[in-house]
Amino acid sequence: MAVFTTRPVIMGTRGVVTSGHYLATAAGFRIMEQGGNAIDAAAAMCFCLNLLEPMSNGIGGEVPVLIYSARDRKTFAVSGMGWSPKALTLDWCREHGIDLIPGDGYLPACVPAVVDTWATAVSRFGTMSFSQILQPAIELSQGGFPVFERLHRRLLDCYSKFTELYPTTGEVYYPHGRVPEVGDVIRNPDFAEVLLIMCRAEQESQHQGRSTAIQAARDAFYQGPIAERIVEFISATPVEDATGVAHTGLLSFDDMADWHAAVEEPVSTSYRGLDVHKCSSWTQGPVFLQHLNIMEGFNVRGLGHNSVDYLHTWIEASKLAFADREAYYGDPDFDNVPLDVLLSSKYASSRQELIGASASLQMRPGDVGRGIPLYASTDVAEDNRLALGVAAGTVKDLGMGHSHVGDTTHLDAVDREGNMVAATPSGGWLESSPVIKGLGFPLGTRGQMFYLNSNRPNSLAPHKRPRATLTPTLVTKGGDPFMVFGTPGGDAQEQWTLQFFLNYVEFGMDIQEALDAPTLHSEHFPSSFYPRAAFPGRVVVESRIPSELVRKLQDMGHEVVTTGDWDNGKVMGIRYDKERGVIQGGVAPKGNIGYAIGW
Repeated sequence: MAVFTTRPVIMGTRGVVTSGHYLATAAGFRIMEQGGNAIDAAAAMCFCLNLLEPMSNGIGGEVPVLIYSARDRKTFAVSGMGWSPKALTLDWCREHGIDLIPGDGYLPACVPAVVDTWATAVSRFGTMSFSQILQPAIELSQGGFPVFERLHRRLLDCYSKFTELYPTTGEVYYPHGRVPEVGDVIRNPDFAEVLLIMCRAEQESQHQGRSTAIQAARDAFYQGPIAERIVEFISATPVEDATGVAHTGLLSFDDMADWHAAVEEPVSTSYRGLDVHKCSSWTQGPVFLQHLNIMEGFNVRGLGHNSVDYLHTWIEASKLAFADREAYYGDPDFDNVPLDVLLSSKYASSRQELIGASASLQMRPGDVGRGIPLYASTDVAEDNRLALGVAAGTVKDLGMGHSHVGDTTHLDAVDREGNMVAATPSGGWLESSPVIKGLGFPLGTRGQMFYLNSNRPNSLAPHKRPRATLTPTLVTKGGDPFMVFGTPGGDAQEQWTLQFFLNYVEFGMDIQEALDAPTLHSEHFPSSFYPRAAFPGRVVVESRIPSELVRKLQDMGHEVVTTGDWDNGKVMGIRYDKERGVIQGGVAPKGNIGYAIGW
């Protein structure tokens, strides 16, 4: 099916890289030209994105990663999600009258995960030193980069906040006391110094071998002066958050020093002869797999691309998968997540039978053999209050600080050997927490995703990973590399990427057509972000979807909200064509700055 496209499919035989900012993509391309593999290129792009898209991600945030190792012919997940502070407990929340962990300030900060995630990945699967990988980001932070339209708008919107509430942020981003215009150059020498500290530590240990030297670079961040500065800064001066109270941070030096990224088995399902791999239930990744399993029970191709029957079926399947997310997903190191049941064909069949001719307005988690949990159909804030026995809190508007205003970005890399990487950096948003003076970056706020009812999965506990929305995807075929993709977009990530995947494998579109086709997403279920709102029956539809289809969806009981022509996400992906020896990639034009490069 032909779809209006705005960009060509990028093709190469040696490698293709994609990312949320063209300068980061160029850095990944440069690493490959210098002899690095896909893992090296992905790491370099991530550190550049941390600098270039500070409203979308940061080195103080997190980055779930999926890697296909050509050497091992196997897919791995790297747990790029830091754990919560040991001091942040349910009892602490009860004693301080907190019924929802706020989405801003210091309380929701988990251990920054980016550095150790890439140290782990590069040490095991890469070929280069950390210093080589960090060099493009060092150059960009020292020499500066031009402000683009979206960053300009965010700095304009947050001027009061960044000069009054978060003055250390204003010192970095308003160097001349004003909002920088599009095309003005921003430098961040403190960020560069953080990276140089790691480089010097690596160089001092290089005589002990590559892996040990990379570990030394990692330790400089988590067990040295950088960690000390983080803890000192957040402990010294309280910052007001959405609770209306000023809090200091609870992260300790030991929290930082003891955390390590883990290399894990992914979770997977098969669809039309393809094996689709996701990070486990410390992300929402299994939602994609459940949604896909439900859709496989229908003649998707026969329904027709973006027909009313296809869209209705797709929306209802999405609601069912997300209902299970609310009922069962959490950090599998703490929570008993029944993925064997949730991803089984028998369970998918039982869910398919629930899709009727009209829109459901109920949360309908399935029974995995232990009864349907009542809490999964309860308002999150009310459930927390009842569990903790505290009064209802008040959402305080702190100039965009009380709700989810940060974003996410994404990157992919595939090399000629068939190594593939998909990674979704996020957190550490400028709007959510002050820049740490002397380091040039803020901490993340991922802890807002914890529940405060101990009977639920994903409930707060010391040194636990909150269930992140971040969710890269990697696909293999017969054990060989096939495709990687992902997008920013919070709870909608799984939804937009699933539409892209079906566009490609079911409807015969090329990569760029599949990326550019109009999309929609459901907001039926509780948001993962503070203040955890849900909108039963609501569907957000890009206005390129014909109004006649919108009316038909409304007639079926869906509440349809129309957004802009090109507003939903920024999906990107790369396809490895083993038979022809060609690698193809692309990025949706949404947001303008994401690009693919191949050679």
